[in-house]
Amino acid sequence: MKYSYYPGCTLRNKAKDLDAYARASAAVLGFELEEIEDWQCCGGVYPLGSDEIATKLSSVRALNEAKMKGQALVTLCSACHHVIKRVNDDMKNVEDIRTRANNYMALEEPYAGETDVYHFLEVLRDQIGFDKLKEMVKNPLTGRKIGAYYGCLLLRPSKLMAFDDPENPTILEDFIRAIGAEPVVYPYRNECCGGYISLKEKEMSAKMCDTITESAASMGAEMLITACPLCLYNINKSSANDLPVYYFTELLAEALGVKEEVAK
Repeated sequence: MKYSYYPGCTLRNKAKDLDAYARASAAVLGFELEEIEDWQCCGGVYPLGSDEIATKLSSVRALNEAKMKGQALVTLCSACHHVIKRVNDDMKNVEDIRTRANNYMALEEPYAGETDVYHFLEVLRDQIGFDKLKEMVKNPLTGRKIGAYYGCLLLRPSKLMAFDDPENPTILEDFIRAIGAEPVVYPYRNECCGGYISLKEKEMSAKMCDTITESAASMGAEMLITACPLCLYNINKSSANDLPVYYFTELLAEALGVKEEVAK
């Protein structure tokens, strides 16, 4: 099983672990992440202006390359996934954006949203299956109490992202069970950490992070896992609590027995 893979900028610098553990885990689980050639930054934020076309073109280019290979496109970074999935919806359903983007791109054939876009977690759930993942675990993380932190970008807008129930998501909790640990459900797991306002409104962002970590710790969580580099950075940096936050791929690699290979 082979997927086109869009790593994004952050996974090339501050979030190298998120990428490396995912690639090693994918190899064990029997699927390949084929990195798109000459990909460009997605912008990190979905442009809301109806006349904003130029900032969507890097996403269209990546989507079209996957289409030309006949592959679905897989992402890891929550922000990249959010942007690319929404741009793909624009290309599929908004004629004006589709027409103008294709005019800019001058592709061999117009792109019209044909590529399926999956987050790595969706591949685990829907293609591999958590039952199969559980069977392949070599080092079950028995006894660990882990809180899932979803944040904003994977879940909303819910109808378009179609990732999970935005109010009561379960994909990360099911993942935690599959690797042998105990999921801790807490009230603020799908609330914003304030990552996008952390430079301008430091105190507000820090308060939001504290609310999340205090909520998780009060329910017994010993750590949090996330798919979002910005969330991980912001919570680890801004929260006054010492509840650690890890990428979900690190725990996946540990459970599959390949973490030490990546760390070398």
